[in-house]
Amino acid sequence: MSTPEFGQQWRPGDPGLPDGQGTAQPATPQPAGMPYAPTHPQGGYPATDQPPQYGFQAQPFGDVQQLGQYPAQPPGQYPHPQGRKPRRRGLVVGLVVALVLAIGGGATWWVLAERASVASGSSTPEEAASRLLTALGDGDVVGLAQTVEPAEASLLGDMLTSSADELKRLGMLTEDADLSAFSGITLTAKDLRFDSAAAERINDRVTITKLTGGTLTVSADLRKLPLTPEYRDAMVAAAGGPDAASESQTFDIASLVRESGAPISIATVNVDGEWYPSLFYTLTHNILTEEELSWPQTSIPAVGAYSPTEAVRQTLQAALDADLKRVIELLPPDEMAVLHDAGPMLVESLAAEGAEPSGIKVVDLKAEETPITNGTKVTITTLTLEAPGRGRLTIVKDGDCYTITAPEGTQRVCGADLARQLAENAGPGVPTEGLAESTMALAEEGLGLVTTEVEGKHYVSPLRSYGELAISLYRNLTPEQFRAMLSSSG
Repeated sequence: MSTPEFGQQWRPGDPGLPDGQGTAQPATPQPAGMPYAPTHPQGGYPATDQPPQYGFQAQPFGDVQQLGQYPAQPPGQYPHPQGRKPRRRGLVVGLVVALVLAIGGGATWWVLAERASVASGSSTPEEAASRLLTALGDGDVVGLAQTVEPAEASLLGDMLTSSADELKRLGMLTEDADLSAFSGITLTAKDLRFDSAAAERINDRVTITKLTGGTLTVSADLRKLPLTPEYRDAMVAAAGGPDAASESQTFDIASLVRESGAPISIATVNVDGEWYPSLFYTLTHNILTEEELSWPQTSIPAVGAYSPTEAVRQTLQAALDADLKRVIELLPPDEMAVLHDAGPMLVESLAAEGAEPSGIKVVDLKAEETPITNGTKVTITTLTLEAPGRGRLTIVKDGDCYTITAPEGTQRVCGADLARQLAENAGPGVPTEGLAESTMALAEEGLGLVTTEVEGKHYVSPLRSYGELAISLYRNLTPEQFRAMLSSSG
């Protein structure tokens, strides 16, 4: 049996591939916890006593220099520049990024980790959205913890905690970096005003608030980030030196609203009678608004499986059957509630594209179940697929090796083989330091998906699975390999 080299695509008709189907090339995700995307400076690194440049690029807070270029308008009149419908995604993403910077880079890393002991909501959607921002400005850590939507806080908190632990081990964060006092980036909100009459009720759980006034001030001082000296000095140098390492900028909400032509939407979710802001619903709502789409009138209910392995098996089979409804049913009803509510529209869109079942059946799936924080990692050890007229394809994991058996023959592929092929096919600018170690370690760990349990049923968590994979990419690197990898990135 012949198989394509790692990183190449199967082609229709390749021997051993069920039904001649092609699969996409594997993509390497951006690891969680990286504060900036590393880039390689031009011309390499000079042999000087200056700290190595790891490629951190300082970016401005946004296109705020464009604010104020439009003439003032009477209240309630929001012009569309050049007669076009405004593209609101840039504005929305900019504001969400500011929130994420404050949540991920400020004292609230601790908040996300400690959410269970202090979590409580607000009595109204507007109060929930306002408390989130004012708690940031007041430095009210406990108050902020009480405003975060519980399921999202659990998901993000687990990922941030794991990322922080790895970055400490790799020598980027200082050992004494305290998640309860993570300094360097702050957001201050003042005089926030909401248009309660314009609030949109999506269903009995979700209400979209409309922010119309007040100010948001984002401040950053790279010198105060809890980075080890070499990384902090490299970041400050990339920003232009100590004089350029700090910046503060204030956004006037009313001006942003006039420019965009509509209030700023912040989604809130009712959990057990109290309201919490939701990043996932906020992003989804603004994307739907930009695309001129409406929320469905019904939702897809959660229907979990009786075990973690069975949840993975059913999800794989549903994907092969192009059954998006069943895939959504197997998503966690708490942290992925937004996809359950948007599900009917997604299913309709997939049907309109003419997606058809592959005909491939999951004959056998065996896995190892490993408990992790707030979930179970399901690592597939045996997988047998059957396609009509093509026979069966079986993949068996043995350490870091995989035996692939098909009607045409058998082949054994190990982590060292994958590492060698990756190195041979690495394109320009792809860092190869530590590549062999990471590849063999990932092959040893195997393909793992993370499941969560809700009310006795098991669901596949895509974001937790992604986060676990991202952390795994660094888990077996040494600090020296990590440093060399950043230095060679470009």
